[in-house]
Amino acid sequence: MATPSSPSLIGHPGLFAFISTRALSAFAIQILGVAVGWQIYAITHSAASLGLVGLAQFLPMLICVFHAGYIADRYNRKYIVLCCEIVEALAAAGMAYTSFIKVITPTEIYTLVGILGLCRAFERPAQQTFLPSLVPAAVFPRATALSSSVFQFACVAGPSAGGLLYGLGAGVCYTLCALGFFFAFISTTLIHLEPQTRLSTTSSGMASVFGGIAFLRQKPTMLGAISPDLFAVLLGSSIALLPIFATDILHSDPVGLGMLRAAPGIGALIVAAICARHSFTRHAGVWMFASVAIFGVTTIAFGFSRSITLSVILLAIGGGSDVISVMIRSTLVQLGTPNEMRGRVSSVNTLFIGSSNQLGEFESGMLAELLDPTAAVVLGGVGTLLITGLWMMFFPSLRRLDRLESITPETV
Repeated sequence: MATPSSPSLIGHPGLFAFISTRALSAFAIQILGVAVGWQIYAITHSAASLGLVGLAQFLPMLICVFHAGYIADRYNRKYIVLCCEIVEALAAAGMAYTSFIKVITPTEIYTLVGILGLCRAFERPAQQTFLPSLVPAAVFPRATALSSSVFQFACVAGPSAGGLLYGLGAGVCYTLCALGFFFAFISTTLIHLEPQTRLSTTSSGMASVFGGIAFLRQKPTMLGAISPDLFAVLLGSSIALLPIFATDILHSDPVGLGMLRAAPGIGALIVAAICARHSFTRHAGVWMFASVAIFGVTTIAFGFSRSITLSVILLAIGGGSDVISVMIRSTLVQLGTPNEMRGRVSSVNTLFIGSSNQLGEFESGMLAELLDPTAAVVLGGVGTLLITGLWMMFFPSLRRLDRLESITPETV
């Protein structure tokens, strides 16, 4: 994974504004995740309720994500992101207000979280297309790693802040979320993108809306890169159950929950910082499958752990392995897709990867309600290992993927 000296990332206009936008949004979302999880479990004491939070975010994404990709290819992507960030800030402010006056109910939480899920459905496909317009292909893998490292730092700071601030009340957490989304909006205004190649006004109909799926069906390497994380996160997600593990299994408090939520980000931050300095020069496909397998193993071990220290370490290792697969997949998808298709392909990526987090939370919550939290997490980790083995057989071209820097739409 080492590399000799390579072009500097400094001096690419808009790169650091883009990174700031991602970090501020991630900071807000992570604080919100801690506050929502702790608040709704305190109200309901139900694993199923924790799962329904994930479902409330997933359904809007499932319904709208393909149209969101089509819109991202047809209209100004920057304006789409700006609109979504403003609505996210208003939704978080609404949650803060109802919490401060102590009238918030589970139904209101699901509704406001659903609005955030709807915004993310439109924001992600548009925002994921920014980076290829800001940096050349030669430094794209390192730029992705740098973006991921700052993003993961926010994922560490967010849960830690959420766990500490929750003692002051959920309303304080949601207020900070609203501010995070607002400042992300300000950062987005500072990004200057190259003019995008847009769909013509005559390009309409379902074939155009679902063009990302048709494109990926012709690109088995890219399809194989996107799909294993769908099943890995769907089966192996333990995030929704962390309030239960923190309270009932590890016998901790909101600060302990914040540590558990922050742990994957700590591991991801360390690995992403290494990747930002050293790109994958050989055997990218092998690295990707190995990282997914490590995620599965650490998920199983976390399910059996009864020590908060060991649990934090295991979650950190899992987060570090996950960032490797994210970096490889992001580079492959963005560099292997023509600019005029990036919105629609990113929408498929959002559905497979982004929404699988929420669907995985729903699956974990329901399975924990039927069985118990430990069984739900362990079975998910075992399923992740099975998927890794199957995908290595189903997608040999991905297993043989070598150099990321040489990827173009013609070579994938």
